[in-house]
Amino acid sequence: MEDDEVSNKQVVLKNYVIGSPKESDMEVRIIKMRLKISEGSNAVLVKNLYLSCDPYMAGRMRNPDSDHRSFVESFLPGSPIMGYGVAKVLESGHPNFKKGDLVWGITGWEEYSFITSPEALFKIEHSDVPLSYYTGILGMPGMTAYVGFYHICSPKKGERVFVSAASGAVGQLVGQFAKLMDCYVVGTAGSKAKVDLLKTKFGFDEAFNYKEEQDLEMALKRHFPEGIDIYFENVGGKMLDAVLLNSRIHSRIAVCGLISQYNLKQPESVHNLFSLIMKRIRVEGFIVSDHYDQYPKFLDMVLPLIREGKVTYVEDVAEGLERAPAALVGLFSGHNVGKQVVVVARE
Repeated sequence: MEDDEVSNKQVVLKNYVIGSPKESDMEVRIIKMRLKISEGSNAVLVKNLYLSCDPYMAGRMRNPDSDHRSFVESFLPGSPIMGYGVAKVLESGHPNFKKGDLVWGITGWEEYSFITSPEALFKIEHSDVPLSYYTGILGMPGMTAYVGFYHICSPKKGERVFVSAASGAVGQLVGQFAKLMDCYVVGTAGSKAKVDLLKTKFGFDEAFNYKEEQDLEMALKRHFPEGIDIYFENVGGKMLDAVLLNSRIHSRIAVCGLISQYNLKQPESVHNLFSLIMKRIRVEGFIVSDHYDQYPKFLDMVLPLIREGKVTYVEDVAEGLERAPAALVGLFSGHNVGKQVVVVARE
């Protein structure tokens, strides 16, 4: 590897965010760097190809002393934003990786990254599917859908399943996994186009636009006259309150995310908690990284489904690192349709 300096375009956090993140909270800059690993280093040098935009990243943009920070440590102002991505190894000081390997895991929002803890990277062994899928269906979102639905919700054939934020990276997969078990599946999204996508592309039995409903409780009662067995929670707030009133006895709720609450100064209260007792509802929050030991088993299940066309996946692609801030901010207004991916390079 030549030791000459190269330009490295980066997206950095300018300062900690209060409320909803804005494009102006980030900036694109170019630095000079040497594509060379220090002798004896355990690090891996990668060229980033695809980056993932995920809602939890908003919490990482807040002051670490904030009540609304993420469960992951906050970003450092003036430094590149970090997130899940797909990359190609240019040089490696770690025995598990060699030049030319394709990997996915946490990397920087930049063209080139030195990854100092490469043990957390996953080597990509199956390249007969699009590489960008490892930011989504074959990466963290796919694992989230798998763990939340199969392990947390313990589904049974034919049960009634409700998914909020259903057209997003995780929700679209949960609905398809549920249909593979002959469940009755209803999803909600924030536009007619997304609602149509749920029914025509992902095979949901029904879907509705939550923005058009005056009464969420009645909307759920209309779609689930006999109640909900499984709720995959991505939203929180008023949606969760309505679900509790429409849940069946011994129903299960997997709490994956609460996107409606992330950027509020004062999160909404949940009022119908007495339903948890009356209906013996089991609610469990989870963080997918606690379950990465299940990744090989997950791949064994989902890769054949992709190859056989039994599950499908929709991506919303932003071309170029300079478009990453707008792509991330757009998550919180529902701008994206499907998994939001940023293309940095195509190998």
